[in-house]
Amino acid sequence: MAKGDKPVVPQKEVEEKKQRDSFHLEDLEWRSQNLGLALMRKKALKQQDLRNENRESQSKIGHAVKLSSEFLASVIVGIVLGLGFDKLTGLLPWGLIFFLFLGFTSGIINILRSLGHISPSQLGKNSVSHQNKRVDKFNK
Repeated sequence: MAKGDKPVVPQKEVEEKKQRDSFHLEDLEWRSQNLGLALMRKKALKQQDLRNENRESQSKIGHAVKLSSEFLASVIVGIVLGLGFDKLTGLLPWGLIFFLFLGFTSGIINILRSLGHISPSQLGKNSVSHQNKRVDKFNK
């Protein structure tokens, strides 16, 4: 079955081998394309995650600046009220000390409320406005 040095291979086997090789090449091309698409998706997701992280860090910094400015404003208002009270009454250090302490505690309470450690309902539970609402409910 051999002609010269080369063995004779049936035509069917040769065609099957070519077909397998072509399927193999097509499979490799398909895998390569899928891999390329997967890498592109992964890059896009990574860039989107980086953008989201930047937004989160900027929003956290913004929130921190807001809290610190509210706290500082409370303390400054306490100092101004204390100095004004001292000027009116002539009791120089006591009004400043009292209102500075009041501004400091007000700032701390605002920070805790903003962070969610104290709910607004706990702070205003027995306030005059809530008592008026209760009276209005009973009068109706």
